[in-house]
Amino acid sequence: MSLLLSQALCAVLSLLAGSIPFSLIVARIGGGVDLRKVGSGNVGATNVARSVGAKWGILALILDAAKGAVPVWVLPMLFRIPTESLINTSVLCGTAAILGHMFSPFLNFKGGKGVATALGVVMVLSPAAMGVAFLIFAITFAATRIVSISSMLASVAYAIAVCVINGSALWSEDKIGLGIFAIAIPALIILRHWPNIVRLAKGEEKQLSLRRTQPASESSSPENG
Repeated sequence: MSLLLSQALCAVLSLLAGSIPFSLIVARIGGGVDLRKVGSGNVGATNVARSVGAKWGILALILDAAKGAVPVWVLPMLFRIPTESLINTSVLCGTAAILGHMFSPFLNFKGGKGVATALGVVMVLSPAAMGVAFLIFAITFAATRIVSISSMLASVAYAIAVCVINGSALWSEDKIGLGIFAIAIPALIILRHWPNIVRLAKGEEKQLSLRRTQPASESSSPENG
């Protein structure tokens, strides 16, 4: 099998894995609700936590991260991608998984904001930079209790960390995919947060509260998140 065909199959399989709407499934099982009709309406782990409960939100986070990590880790080995093409192929898998989450064919090409899936991807691609991003997320969230601003700042921190850690080697032939990924994916994640940015500017973005006193109702008005 040619390298190009192997990479194409890796991308397609990663896209399909990323497209699985785990958060939607978890919310349906855990609370009997359609996640698109409760809370913020976003198909992501934060909305699961807010609408169904913390333990279900954590489960959704793990599953959404796994559908990013597993393709990046497994598929290049499965298709025996040569060492010199390994990083760029892994980046291709990760990008496809994230795009699958954001624009799932199972949800009429709609989806979440990609943060949890991106977390799984970068855990495999660049764990040191992921550690920096996670630290920034944790500090920001501890100070604000707002997931959106924490996620966006973590995305920027990841991009900066990748560039600093790799230096000029980031733009070499065997790593250029990672360089493009480190800039494009954080930018796309921030763009997907545009409604949150508008609410932040207006001072209307709500903090995340994991205390849920009653089951979410599909007829309830959307919350920020």
